[in-house]
Amino acid sequence: MKNPFRNTAAVFFEVLDAQASMAVRAARAFQQMSGDFTDLAARAAAVEEIEHEADDLTHQLANKLDATFVTPLDKEDLRKLSGALDDITDLIEAGAQRLVLYNLTEPRDDLAGLAGLLVQIAEATHKVVGKLRKMKGRGAMQPLFIRVHELENESDRAFRCALADLFNVPDQDPLYVMKWKEIYDHIETAVDKCEDVANSVESVVVKYA
Repeated sequence: MKNPFRNTAAVFFEVLDAQASMAVRAARAFQQMSGDFTDLAARAAAVEEIEHEADDLTHQLANKLDATFVTPLDKEDLRKLSGALDDITDLIEAGAQRLVLYNLTEPRDDLAGLAGLLVQIAEATHKVVGKLRKMKGRGAMQPLFIRVHELENESDRAFRCALADLFNVPDQDPLYVMKWKEIYDHIETAVDKCEDVANSVESVVVKYA
């Protein structure tokens, strides 16, 4: 006889994994935009479509939580993870849209590096989330957590350098500075959300050890 709880548990982990995968897709699509502003509106629209798919997954998990009495993890933990994963994609999409809204015609040199780090940490976060289904303890997952934190630190350094380069150009147009700072802020906040997800998973692993 099949265990219905096992099937229910699998659905939650599958949706979380799909949400993490959407964040990776959004990050990769943004990375493609970062080095080439040709047909920027169409590229941003593609990121927006990914964001809509990610929203559908968030609603799917929320509805499943409401309809399920016994869940594989605490409902609050599942909501927190799902919300943070959705935030990653939302922030990337918002950054992509601002490239279009602000009528920026060419990328800055440091954008590609920031976008590349965003992709790396999104991929690392996806790996962390993928391990939730078969939690093997904090020690076994520690290298994954460390990798996410290392990438977040590296992104912090790149973000500070990008801001320094942006702000320290003599006679720079203030509006231009404001536009780019907001885009950088969205990237950095998305990176921070990736670290938040890893921290949440680590807490869950400790709780259920």
